[in-house]
Amino acid sequence: MNMYLGLIHHPILGREEQIITTSVTNMDIHDIARSARTFNFKKYFIVTPVIKQHELVQSILNHWNTDVENSYNPDRSSALSFIELANTIDAAKERIKEIEGVDPYIVVTGANFDEFSGNEKSLREKLQVDNRPMFLLFGTGWGLHASVTDAADFKLDPIVGTAEDGYNHLSVRSAVAIYCDRICRSL
Repeated sequence: MNMYLGLIHHPILGREEQIITTSVTNMDIHDIARSARTFNFKKYFIVTPVIKQHELVQSILNHWNTDVENSYNPDRSSALSFIELANTIDAAKERIKEIEGVDPYIVVTGANFDEFSGNEKSLREKLQVDNRPMFLLFGTGWGLHASVTDAADFKLDPIVGTAEDGYNHLSVRSAVAIYCDRICRSL
């Protein structure tokens, strides 16, 4: 199965449930790229409409692609080579369609959905029937906006912690690693 990953910075929910655009962080660039590479995703899309954020990401990627840095840490350069920037989710979907020849199956994650489609095993069964590439989307801020989740093909069950007081707030980097592992183990 051909898998693609997207870290979405717009449209995102703000504290007051308004649409916001979040900032790209250096750790998300590196750590999520390493997870995507480890679990054999074909590309990791960073989705933001902010041109200055594109320039920041490109600067970081250029730094790690220099001969000096590549020889210093070739594993990081290898992971970062899977990153592609997109202004919108639709632009990333079009890019996947250009590569694969078919629209991707959109899978969203989040703990704040009203209903879920199922777990990773259910997702795998659905993907085997549809035979389409998967585009797995992660939100930043307070999660993906309803305009994204309502249009998704599949809403993955949430990651549920075991804290006795109900605390359940993972970093997006941690959630990406957990979901990537679960999805790949279910294949």
